[in-house]
Amino acid sequence: MIDNPDRVERLLAKLQAALPLPARVTPELAAMLQANNTATNIPSTCSITWLSYAGDEGGIMCRLDFGQECGSAVVVSITHLRFDARLPLARDITAYQKHRVKRLRHQPS
Repeated sequence: MIDNPDRVERLLAKLQAALPLPARVTPELAAMLQANNTATNIPSTCSITWLSYAGDEGGIMCRLDFGQECGSAVVVSITHLRFDARLPLARDITAYQKHRVKRLRHQPS
C-alpha cells in the first residue's frame, strides 16, 4: 500500500475545506500540458477547484483552473504541483507528496 488511508482522509478533508487553493505547476507538467495544447500558453499558476482520491494508483487528484487561458479541464495528481510555503496546509501537502514519491520509487516495476 502506497498511501496511509487515515492520513489521506484527514488531509483530503482539510484540503476540501480550504478550496480553492492556489498552486504552481511543475515545469514537467507545464511542458506536457503545452504539448497537448499548443494553441494556448499554459500559465505557471493555477487554482485547485476540486479534489478526489484515486486510490494508490493516482493518489489525491486535483482539477486545475487556469482561468480564461486554458479552455479544457485539467486533472492531475497533487504530486505534480507546488505550493507556497506560507499556505497553512503547505507542510501537510509536502509531507504527503514526499511520502508518496518515496513509496512509488520503491514499488516493483
